[in-house]
Amino acid sequence: MDLRQQVRDFITTTFYVPDPRALADDASLLEAGLIDSTGLLEVIGFIETQLGVSLNNGEIVPDNLDSIDRIVGFVVRKTGAHAGV
Repeated sequence: MDLRQQVRDFITTTFYVPDPRALADDASLLEAGLIDSTGLLEVIGFIETQLGVSLNNGEIVPDNLDSIDRIVGFVVRKTGAHAGV
């Protein structure tokens, strides 16, 4: 399973998503009220666990990680993990 699908599956099963099929990869999860900054930390923590990497090194997660696409892009930039994205 690719990274984008892992993030999507985690978000739709962990947070209340009424219709996961309607969740576009570029939709703002914050504006949709699906997650907040704590939810973003949970997503980053999940990815760190799944990939066995450290992404934020104790730093504040950027506010612009408001969509699946942006979260995946952040992970790619931090890890260079272009495969499976």
